[in-house]
Amino acid sequence: MIRLKTFFIDLVRATCPVLPMTGQKNSMPLPRCMIVEDQALIGMSLEASLEESGFAVEGPFMSIAQALNWLESDAPDIALLDIMLKDGTSLEIARALKGRGIPFVVYSGLPPNEAAPAELRDAPWLEKPVSRETLADTLRTAMMPS
Repeated sequence: MIRLKTFFIDLVRATCPVLPMTGQKNSMPLPRCMIVEDQALIGMSLEASLEESGFAVEGPFMSIAQALNWLESDAPDIALLDIMLKDGTSLEIARALKGRGIPFVVYSGLPPNEAAPAELRDAPWLEKPVSRETLADTLRTAMMPS
């Protein structure tokens, strides 16, 4: 289902030379954002918001296994991780991303915590919900070289 949806989104982008909301020519590839979110409605909302903000979206991945499987053969420019998933925490995904030098932002219903695991300490943390602008700005900032 995700691949079919991605196919149609890519088809629309390929046939539409203008970026949504900007009116600019689509001459540069969009930054790819991986979404890991186990709640379907939140995942779809994030996907729509990020696409409208100029990101290409991979996912949403609803489980640790789905996300890690995708990461075996692909890589995003940035990732958005919900920490508490139905099948555990996304710490293993965070480790895989860090190991490959891929930045990520935590998007969680939990508040930031100084005692968070080492994998999460340096990551920007957004507590659900946030505005589309805050989400997009935080992702863009996290992608900037430090």
